[in-house]
Amino acid sequence: MTRAITVALTLLAGVLLGAVPASASGPIPAPPGLTSADVSFNGFGGLTLHGTVLAPAKAARPVPGVVLVTGSGAGVPREHLLTEATEFARRGLAVLIYDKRSVGYSDFRRSYSELADDALAAVGALRARPGVDPAKVGLWGLSEGGWVAPLAASRSADVAFVIVVGGNAMTPMRQQVWNETSALRRAGVSGSLIEHGKHNFARLGADAGLFAEAFFDAQGVLARVRQPLLGVWGARDLQTPPEDNPPLFARALRRGGNPRYTFRFFADADHAAHVTPDGGVTRGEALAPGYADLVGSWVRDVTSGRPPAAGTATPPKQDYASVEISPSPWWASWQMQVAAFALFVVAFTGYPLVALVRRLRGRTVRPVSRWARLLATAGLTSVIGLLVYIFYLMAAGRSPDPGPVLAGRPLPWLVLQALAVAAVGAGIVTAVAWRRAAATVPAGERARLGLLVTAGLVFVPWAVYWGLLLP
Repeated sequence: MTRAITVALTLLAGVLLGAVPASASGPIPAPPGLTSADVSFNGFGGLTLHGTVLAPAKAARPVPGVVLVTGSGAGVPREHLLTEATEFARRGLAVLIYDKRSVGYSDFRRSYSELADDALAAVGALRARPGVDPAKVGLWGLSEGGWVAPLAASRSADVAFVIVVGGNAMTPMRQQVWNETSALRRAGVSGSLIEHGKHNFARLGADAGLFAEAFFDAQGVLARVRQPLLGVWGARDLQTPPEDNPPLFARALRRGGNPRYTFRFFADADHAAHVTPDGGVTRGEALAPGYADLVGSWVRDVTSGRPPAAGTATPPKQDYASVEISPSPWWASWQMQVAAFALFVVAFTGYPLVALVRRLRGRTVRPVSRWARLLATAGLTSVIGLLVYIFYLMAAGRSPDPGPVLAGRPLPWLVLQALAVAAVGAGIVTAVAWRRAAATVPAGERARLGLLVTAGLVFVPWAVYWGLLLP
């Protein structure tokens, strides 16, 4: 019940946060050598979005343009991409950055389709700007924007090209689980906590509607993209698999008959292709050397009818491979998980509570086996402990502290596994003792034991599914 209340309150908070209108962050002064102009346009649902266009101060002819689509987060201000906008504008492009919507966007509710409509509205606003060549305006997407920009491009021929940085041709579920489990692996964790606990907890969240766009069909969208595409990844990307994604991009684009893609990789660069001083943990202010030059020259080429050959650069090596994750089967759905959890709470708490009530009333019933108490205690503790521990690791994001790690297993996980083994052993002993003494067990005690043993039986496949009974 406490968990249900917590989820309900969190969902309510997400809805309330998602109802906050997007607001302009204010004018951006023109950097040296550039002009700055504020613009407004109507995105999905008629929502007014505000942005800034940075462009070369002196241009002999209309210049190509690019709209920057930011990564995840509600209401991300345009200043978040000011470094990119400034550097691209200095390479001869007109660049539109805008405040991301917060209406309809939260941790639990977002639509890439709506964000794509926002991006297309921004493209329209930039195409209408004086000094911008309307036939040469494209989209650039970072991280989450790497799903949004191709989707927008697949819907409109007004988009001349697509650039993705730290982008994914895999589902958000696969990317997010790789992100979180890689952080645990760097902390020395391996085994069932990662391969079962974390994976299945993420699937549970998606099943319950707490992971928006979890199974977004990125490859299906890319197969519909006809524009030239530039993919950029930092070799020190800790959020998106930089080795797994390029082949997935190439496969999807070629399936749709589009060979016009270029992939480039930058050493010592993070998820956003910024310089990182510590292997991707910290993002530096500066862009990776050569990155802005690449964007400027590539855009000029593809918008002038000189698309470069398909990029074949070798992707950087990942320390850990990503794994495709499918939706939960019916027997592990969130409804079945809630039912199992309810059974555990009722059975494992009910057994000692009944004994307490009997004692207060002065009644005593000799237990069939004292191991039944261990089943109730260990079973309940391992169930609640697993949910709390994995939720804690999930909330920690890219900086989890799993606790002391022994042979790849965090100490808290080992304790939970020991409790699960104890619960299974106690359940077996209790069931055997009950069968031997069945003729002498009162009816009320049979009901009490029946519920407890049933919970013990269900606990076994449940604990296997979550990895508590696996190495």
